[in-house]
Amino acid sequence: MKKIAVILIAVFAAQNTFAQEQKYDWKTMKPDQRKEIIQKMSPQERMSLLKQFRQNMVVSELDVPQTSQPEFKSLYEEYQEKQNEIKNKFTPSEDYENMSDEEAKRQLNQSFEVGQQLLDNRKAYAQKFLKVIKPQQVLQMYQTEGKMRNKILDRKEDGPRRSQSRRP
Repeated sequence: MKKIAVILIAVFAAQNTFAQEQKYDWKTMKPDQRKEIIQKMSPQERMSLLKQFRQNMVVSELDVPQTSQPEFKSLYEEYQEKQNEIKNKFTPSEDYENMSDEEAKRQLNQSFEVGQQLLDNRKAYAQKFLKVIKPQQVLQMYQTEGKMRNKILDRKEDGPRRSQSRRP
């Protein structure tokens, strides 16, 4: 639960465009206020909020025309769900030292298969997105996703150091 709150706060801090349809004014809210509100949410509400913010950030970043936004958002949500479904197929064991060579090879091959499925899904959805937005926007969408993922990972890595540096 704390990881989701940290990710949400990282997303808020990393992006200036927030969902306007929320009942909160996230832009003007102080980080501590955002954190308090998020911590009071159920896990489902947090996930829903994260999905909505991510979707709105992509729409804003790509400058998707107002008339195409409903279709784009629906397709983007479908794409994200399919990607997550594929990712959930792979649950690696990190007990590498106790793994046999055969188990390690099997897990390595499984990771390649899942990676290929993710790539195949991106290709399939690229064709669907091209019916709604320009090719340049599809390319930018995939690049924006990578940037968001990197920012979240950077924040996760910096988190413990950041909190330790504040201690007296």
